[in-house]
Amino acid sequence: MSGFTAFFTKFSTAVSKWTGRPAVFAICCGLVVLWGLSGPMFGFSDTWQLVINTATTIITFLMVFLIQNTQNRDNNALHAKLDELIRVSEGENGFIGIENLTDKELEAILAECDKNATELRLVTKKGGARTDVPSLHASKKKAAVTSAKKAPAAKNKAA
Repeated sequence: MSGFTAFFTKFSTAVSKWTGRPAVFAICCGLVVLWGLSGPMFGFSDTWQLVINTATTIITFLMVFLIQNTQNRDNNALHAKLDELIRVSEGENGFIGIENLTDKELEAILAECDKNATELRLVTKKGGARTDVPSLHASKKKAAVTSAKKAPAAKNKAA
């Protein structure tokens, strides 16, 4: 990680944690109230209005990038953790990295998951076993097992 990237990561994390606290929100509300109360002193002038507009615009602009950076890192860490759990479990390994698929590919997987979820609920309501519902890639697994069983037979015939 480059020096600036490491600095920005630490900075954005610290700012996100700090700005997400209730006390900071209360301070910001207090500043807005003070600004509003100072209106009569400045005659509610254009400059008085420009101060709050400029300040909030700059803060919002900068915070968008800091928050996005923090969310991207959190999201990537979450995906890595989920992928590892899928990899070491009996879960379908085909789900690893699906966040990188196209929208169309992802929609097809989500539609299949929705279908399986509906079937699972029906089976569960009827008191059936959860294994009655096929996995998303059950046909691929079955094909892989079938071809793996045929492979040794083909070797024996060749010998």
